[in-house]
Amino acid sequence: MNPTTTFSFTPIGYVHCPQKYRYEAPRQAVFAGNAGTIELLPHHNYETALRELETFDRIWVIFAFHLNRNWKPTVRPPVAGEKEKVGVFASRSPHRPNPIGMSCVELDGISRLTLHIRNFDLLDGTPVLDLKPYIVRADCFPDAATGWLPERLPQEWRLQFTPTAVAQMSFIRDNSGLDLENFAIVQLRNSPLHKSRKRVTANADGTYMIACRTWRICFRPDPDTLQVRVLRIESSYPGEELAPERPDVYGDKDVHRAFLTRFETAAAVEEKTHDFGSGA
Repeated sequence: MNPTTTFSFTPIGYVHCPQKYRYEAPRQAVFAGNAGTIELLPHHNYETALRELETFDRIWVIFAFHLNRNWKPTVRPPVAGEKEKVGVFASRSPHRPNPIGMSCVELDGISRLTLHIRNFDLLDGTPVLDLKPYIVRADCFPDAATGWLPERLPQEWRLQFTPTAVAQMSFIRDNSGLDLENFAIVQLRNSPLHKSRKRVTANADGTYMIACRTWRICFRPDPDTLQVRVLRIESSYPGEELAPERPDVYGDKDVHRAFLTRFETAAAVEEKTHDFGSGA
């Protein structure tokens, strides 16, 4: 075959879900705990093409990494054991020569051209190229070698949210659409203090900050119990930057102003204790 041969693909539909940004995507679909839909395009007879797919519990979704613009020959997987980097073809990194991904997701049901899915590592607006059934006898090989993956994967940390953090995250989600709770779960559940992978900074009082766009999440880790307590949310804007005459590059300063007005006493109710009582 001519090595210059090219192929073009047209999406058959798109993913719709609350997660919009790359840092909101879980490492793999099995770690997600989310729900959304795949909306297939009309006027292509896809209703007929979906026949019998609803009888499967899981499906393969073939999709395009629409937010990636470059590829890397070597990458650093989130769980690489002693290896710093591996070849991209030995990983599931999105930084590939052809930005094609595959994800095994749970299928909850089909309504005409709408597929209801759960536990996926896809983002809102992801172009879907194809759908295939997951077949246990063909797709599951539990005794297969797992290559560079460590024999035991690191334990996940358990997250707990203070009432202040829950209220603040709800306010931000309702007023801007940014889901900081999901961001915290994705980023802090695994290696929460991995500074080379996360925008984490240490505070003098033993707490840490992780950045998400123009917001900062304050949390306290307990390595002995592998628990993270999310304490509160802070604006990253200095007070003078929120003056009405200052430019609003990201178009979110009104939300920050309203947030500070509502939660101006949040610092006073910060929980200083190391007690990891009941929480989310």
